[in-house]
Amino acid sequence: MAHVLLVDDEEALRASLSYALIREGYQVTTAGDGQTALKLFHKQVPDVIILDLMLPGISGMELCWRIRAFSNVPIVMLTAKDQDIDKVWGLEAGADDYVTKPFNTRELLARIKAVIRGRSVGQAAQS
Repeated sequence: MAHVLLVDDEEALRASLSYALIREGYQVTTAGDGQTALKLFHKQVPDVIILDLMLPGISGMELCWRIRAFSNVPIVMLTAKDQDIDKVWGLEAGADDYVTKPFNTRELLARIKAVIRGRSVGQAAQS
């Protein structure tokens, strides 16, 4: 069972997306801010991170940079920032995918599966 770390400051979004992820068979841990997310990451490294950009304390962009300094865990940005430059910055910061709000839950779930699958294939090729 893959473990998802879902980081978003909107409690309702965390609840509804957690429900959808659990129904798909994922183990889900949630955080409403960047500092909590970083602590949870170090406690149990997830298989994928779903990360909002606009977080209290440590921003999603900063959190992405910090995690990329020592880990290649897949990161999917999930944010209301939908300008092309925001997408470019998110991907250049180390995100593996970038999804804008509002989003289609089925599409997001498919993207999560794809980044996990891509990481698994890459790790198998390196072995």
